Amino acid sequence: MTIDDKTRTELEAAVFRRLVEHLRSRTDVQNIDLMNLAGFCRNCLSNWLKEEADARGAEISKDESREAIYGMPYETWKSTFQGKASPEQLAAMKKAQSGH
Repeated sequence: MTIDDKTRTELEAAVFRRLVEHLRSRTDVQNIDLMNLAGFCRNCLSNWLKEEADARGAEISKDESREAIYGMPYETWKSTFQGKASPEQLAAMKKAQSGH
């Protein structure tokens, strides 16, 4: 790939925004399923956003980083869309994420 750093950064940012929008639209996909299949979830994205902001001296709270990913306060998303994890989902997460 022969693109300059500025363009690469812009492309990566656009892809990230699309990923976030996709996850916002797929409220049927539970975080535990994302964790079991991909090893990350919406909370991971919000934590990574906060960590990167902190590393750059940008002020963002955990609640603000979660709202940036979820598109609403986390507690609202959780009470509206998050289901109860099944024993099978919990067992799969424990097996897949040991040490994560």
